[in-house]
Amino acid sequence: MKKKAVVLFSGGLDSTTALCWAMDRGYSCSAVSFDYGQRHKKENLSARRIARALGVKLYGIKLEFPWLAASSLVDRKKKLPDLRISKIGAGGAVPSTYVPGRNLVFASIGVSLADSIGAQAVVMGPNVVDYSGYPDCRPGFYRALEEAVRAGTRRGVYGKKIKLLTPLIRLSKKEIIKLAVKLGAPLRYSWSCYAGGAVPCGRCDSCKLRAKGFKDAGIPDPAICGCSSCAIGRKL
Repeated sequence: MKKKAVVLFSGGLDSTTALCWAMDRGYSCSAVSFDYGQRHKKENLSARRIARALGVKLYGIKLEFPWLAASSLVDRKKKLPDLRISKIGAGGAVPSTYVPGRNLVFASIGVSLADSIGAQAVVMGPNVVDYSGYPDCRPGFYRALEEAVRAGTRRGVYGKKIKLLTPLIRLSKKEIIKLAVKLGAPLRYSWSCYAGGAVPCGRCDSCKLRAKGFKDAGIPDPAICGCSSCAIGRKL
């Protein structure tokens, strides 16, 4: 019987790469995307498009947490950070785009689905190298969570572990992009910008990290046209 995996899938660069990684490893994948009141719907539209392109079943989950307005990723009235690339994640400060407990909630829902369908793994795309300072992108968090999953699931009780796989966690954006290209990931459909406009803003942390990754990899970003109106091409 083919092994199964649940992939937490935002439609962004990292989660698209993680999904293709899982498929390349022989997993039959189900994907889960989340609408938690973020500033825009672009990433969820990308998730649906990529899932269709890859022939992967996608579960769209809507979450309502009124207190998440504390994050600039949710509250449109708050200004998104606009830092130079060298300052992103520097000094150990947690940025305003941090969504409290988001990855814990997402992983728990992924585990619920995995336990329900008999999946052996939940695959996620967190990254601790080129990241913005989120505490829930660190390896220790996922090691501790995997132990909790073992103790608190039906599969765990019967000795059938649900692995929490984070294949990108120690890769740079350059390395992630090269892996994605090697896997044939449809990055042209992916969306990373926090702002969610007609084109990527080029100013938010996510845009800058993505642009630097493609620049360092020596590969043009297939998701943008490269014309002067695409602000993502601005100087980092």
